Amino acid sequence: MLRIISSIAAGIVFLASVGVQAAPPAVAVDAPDSYTVVQGDTLWGISGRFLQEPWRWPEVWQMNEDEIKNPHLIYPGQIIVLDRSGPYLRIGKRIGGPDRPVGDARLQPRIYQTPIDEAISTIPMRAIAPFLTRPQVIDGESLQGAATIVATETNRVYLAQGDTVFAKGVDENVDRWAIFRSAKPLVDPVSRERLGHEVQYLGSARIKERTDPVTLEIVEAIEEIGVGDKMLPTEGELVFSYVPRAPREIIDARLVSIYRGISETGKLSVVVVSAGKKNGLEPGHVVAMFRNRGTVKHSEPSTNEHRYPDVRTMIQKGPYSDIRSMVAKEETVFNLPEKRYGSALIFRVFDRVSYALIMDTEGQATIGDAIRNP
Repeated sequence: MLRIISSIAAGIVFLASVGVQAAPPAVAVDAPDSYTVVQGDTLWGISGRFLQEPWRWPEVWQMNEDEIKNPHLIYPGQIIVLDRSGPYLRIGKRIGGPDRPVGDARLQPRIYQTPIDEAISTIPMRAIAPFLTRPQVIDGESLQGAATIVATETNRVYLAQGDTVFAKGVDENVDRWAIFRSAKPLVDPVSRERLGHEVQYLGSARIKERTDPVTLEIVEAIEEIGVGDKMLPTEGELVFSYVPRAPREIIDARLVSIYRGISETGKLSVVVVSAGKKNGLEPGHVVAMFRNRGTVKHSEPSTNEHRYPDVRTMIQKGPYSDIRSMVAKEETVFNLPEKRYGSALIFRVFDRVSYALIMDTEGQATIGDAIRNP
């Protein structure tokens, strides 16, 4: 009994910390009683089989906070069981080999080992991996203070891995540098305020000799590198929060950019939203996406009698005149209500903007769409 009470208490503390909504998570209409995990699954995808809002899975898993943060608990072959009374989700273990049914009485307990890199993650990490370690968004101050490649060895126009470059403005105490180009302004589509700059990552370099200008060697080159390209110190590997949750602060932002410069995109695409640390966003926060349906004009005959033409005017116009055009009309403009069409998970946060991965969507996400609390 003590163990059960401890688990419940831990769960209450955790749910309070993530901001539980009034209503409990709703079970999906076609939710199965159980599901066997397969390679390539994610916690978000698995939860979507059972819940109408997959991001609320931390509220229904029968785990404590530390267990939920650990992504290395669920592996292919394990069974997820749904208890509809909560609802609750729990992890069951398959006994025996893959060729024997779970209920086979002849089975004996056996120990299986699964490599940790096969564990199920919250979201497809391959979709966001490049954005966790490479500079993608910088502010104006960082852009002005960036180092610059001023020359190449043997005056080559473009460089590749192993080539030598010379740069100014390099902090000699920093050994590894990220190289980027094309700082595109990120502008709020409503206020027109500049929020930062989105850059194109080209590769990385390390200091070879502390000369003047500093000599560096190209370590990685995913695009052609040349004179004039900028450099910033590389960031260490970022730790990603595995617990999706609703933001505590009120979020009222917009989708301001889509990776690779396209105007609309879909599921599992990376987008930039116009809110960041200063707005209370953190990695792991889930936001809802709303489509702007625009406005519509509606015209109808006026109800003011004095505005209608008299009979004499109608006769003078002739029997074939368009009487409708002679009737005064009143025009009304309606702002159509926004439609919630998807959700996204915030995975990297800057001061005034954030990167998000679109997890669920009905239709295309478009620049200018509203981003709010789920």
